[in-house]
Parts: sequence; C-alpha cells; structure tokens
Amino acid sequence: MAQKAIREYDAKTILAKHWNKYFPDFTYAYETVMVQNGAELKSAALEKAWLANKPLVAKPDMLFGKRGKNGLVLFRDAKPGDVSLEKAASWIDEKSSSKQNVYFSFHGDTPDGEAKTDFLTHFIVEPFTPHEQAEEYYISATCVGDDDVLYMSAEGGMEVEENWDKVTEVTFAITDTEEEIEAKIRANIPKDVADKDKEGFAKFAIGFFKAYRELNFAYLEINPFVMQGSRIELLDMVAKLDDTAGFMMVEQWGDIEYPTSFGMEEKSPEVMAIEEADSKSGASLKLTVLKPEARIWTMVAGGGASVVYADTIADLAGIEDLANYGEYSGGPTTGETQFYAETLLDLMTRTKDPKGRNKVLIIGGAIANFTDVAKTFTGIILAFEKYAEKMKDVGVKIYVRRGGPNYEKGLKDIKEAADRLGLWIDVYGPETHVTDIVRMAVEG
Repeated sequence: MAQKAIREYDAKTILAKHWNKYFPDFTYAYETVMVQNGAELKSAALEKAWLANKPLVAKPDMLFGKRGKNGLVLFRDAKPGDVSLEKAASWIDEKSSSKQNVYFSFHGDTPDGEAKTDFLTHFIVEPFTPHEQAEEYYISATCVGDDDVLYMSAEGGMEVEENWDKVTEVTFAITDTEEEIEAKIRANIPKDVADKDKEGFAKFAIGFFKAYRELNFAYLEINPFVMQGSRIELLDMVAKLDDTAGFMMVEQWGDIEYPTSFGMEEKSPEVMAIEEADSKSGASLKLTVLKPEARIWTMVAGGGASVVYADTIADLAGIEDLANYGEYSGGPTTGETQFYAETLLDLMTRTKDPKGRNKVLIIGGAIANFTDVAKTFTGIILAFEKYAEKMKDVGVKIYVRRGGPNYEKGLKDIKEAADRLGLWIDVYGPETHVTDIVRMAVEG
C-alpha cells in the first residue's frame, strides 16, 4: 500500500460526496472552501452566502497538525464565533505574506524540537460550530500489518495524544464480514460517550469504517467531530489515500492533488509526471530525485529491491553519489516502462559528471513473480533508442541484473540493443547477487 497524504479540504470533499451512502442517519452541511488569499475568499462569498452570513473558522491546509497550538487557527476575535468574512480574509493575507514557523511536536503547550519555516499557501475556511469541549469525539482508522484498526475516544481535540490511554482500539481482519464488523464496533463504543450519543456514535463509527475501507483510504482521522442530534460536524480531518488504487477510484475521489508537505521542497516536474502516471496505472511507478548531478542512477523493479540497491550504493560509493531512489513494479506495460525510463534518462543526461567520471545506470531487481521482464525491457530499449546519443555524450555505463518470467529473452534483447546503439553494457541474470552488481558498477 502506497500512502499519500491529501488536504483536509479534499478529505471532507470525498466523504461529503458519498455521505448518504455511509451515513444515511445523519446530515452534514459540507460548508467548506479552500483559498490561497483573502481576495479568493471574498470572491467565493459571491456564490457561497454562508461565508458572509456566518461566523467563520480559518486555518492552513498544508498537511501538518497542531495548528491550534501553533496559533494558526482563527475562530475568535473578541469573543468566540465572531470572525467575519473581512476578518478571515485579512488574517489569511497576514499569515500568507511572510514565512511562518511551525512546530510539529509539543509537550503540553510548549514546542518540542525545531520548527519548520515556510510560506502558508492554502487555507480552509468553514463556519464556526458552537459546542462544548466535552462534546468533542475522536475516531480514526488505519492499516496495521494485515489488519485494519479502528480507534475511538470520547475525548477528542488537541489533547487526544496525551490521553491515548482513553482511546479504544478495535482490530479487524480482512476476512471479517459486515455483521462481524458491526458487532465488534458496537461492543467497543467508549464507555465515556454520552448516553444520548451512544447509538448515534455506533452508527457513525460503522459508516466511518466502511467508508475508510471502500473508498481506499490508507488513513482517515476525524478529530474532533461533534454530534448535535442527527447533525454531524467534522471539525478537523487528516487523511491519506492508498494511491495504488487511484486508477480505479477516479470517479469516487474526483480530482485529487497530492501536495508537498509544509517545509518540504516542491516536487520537480519529472517527479510529478511519474506520480501522475502512477495514479493512472495498476502498476507501481515511484521516483524521488535525491541529487540530480550525482553519477549513479537506478531503475529498480520492486520496492524491497529498491531499498537494497540504494543501501548498497550508499555503503559502497557514498550517499553523495546516489542520484535517485524509486521503483517500477507490479507488471507495468511496455509504454509505462518506456515513459519511466525516458524520464530517468532525460534527468541523467542533462549534465556530465563534475569530476569527469562515467555515469552509471543500474537496471536491477530481484526475481519477478508476475512481471514479464522481456516486455518491460522492450520499454527500456525504446528509451535507449531515443537517448543513446546523449547517453554516450555524458559517458553512461549500464549494469543490468534481472530475473523472473521471460528474463532470458529480456537480457538478450537489451544486450543486443545496447551493442547496436554503441552503448556500454554489462548484463547478468539472477545467478549474480544484488550487491555484486552494485560493487561491479561502483568499482567500474
């Protein structure tokens, strides 16, 4: 499972889109907007009257928590619930105009560790919901090993982590039936949930867990939510999607963005292009560019293998020589493999090694279970044909180690193609150990 964080706005949008299916006994107003500045907020108010007519809450929506403790939640000025459209727009412009320090850990209200500093670029704005702290509930679900775990508490809000001993955990096997799931949830409703809310809490938790599974969330948290009769208010949400399911969830998720977390460097166009290809494929295509000027590049099949190759390169050559990290796996098509290979070769051949050394491309993997090696190697060969001259210009040496279905033909084809194109290549099958191919590549 590949987990990718999404904005709070998108998480609420997905849940709202399917609300009646999973929560037929409850209403949810879904009054929420995401903006980047005060002018956008005022413009949105021309279509969404509630922005001008209701007291508001505004906060950054940039994949970090502890927003309240960082002083980055606007919900009161002189008294609770008096934040107007004008006040919210002004606050957003103020917070986005200069870099902000954000702490990710606290002891009580005291920041712990170093702050990350960056600009705030996206804000979520919603109506203020009057309520008592005692009415704040907590619920979340995630995957732990082969099971799913549901977490529930009658004490939600900013201090839920400090009161984790009051959180109820319920584990579900993938084979549990709907009846078994419902029975487990009802049997484990936290005792501190108000009597008037117990039945509603159970119904909401059952729908929540079903939505988590069927909508392919990898992590889903609402902290807190407030129950006001049959009306539910989702005050704060955190979510991650299983992006390997993206190709089959286009309609259910809608247009989803996977943003860069606060304080992290923006993703390059090449990385974003691979992510887009990955989201449309049943295969797995991953790329992280570590140091584009480095000399050793990898095109590795399989997540586990990619870790072994990267660790071995770091051990034998040093991390400063490792240009990228990633994988292609899960039976990608010839076209998908070609696109992945062309993206790597384009990055790799833009500059020569600053020290005048040959660059190294390691095409590796373990022994595939169901990926047709010859088919994926056809995609790599097509990329070689496009980039052969650039590869020779910067001095690329290619080392190949692969096993799996049809690997003999794949190795033969790639060797013949490289020879025909005048590329330096060394080819090995599964009889050669993974670390040996890295050693040979590093030692030249």
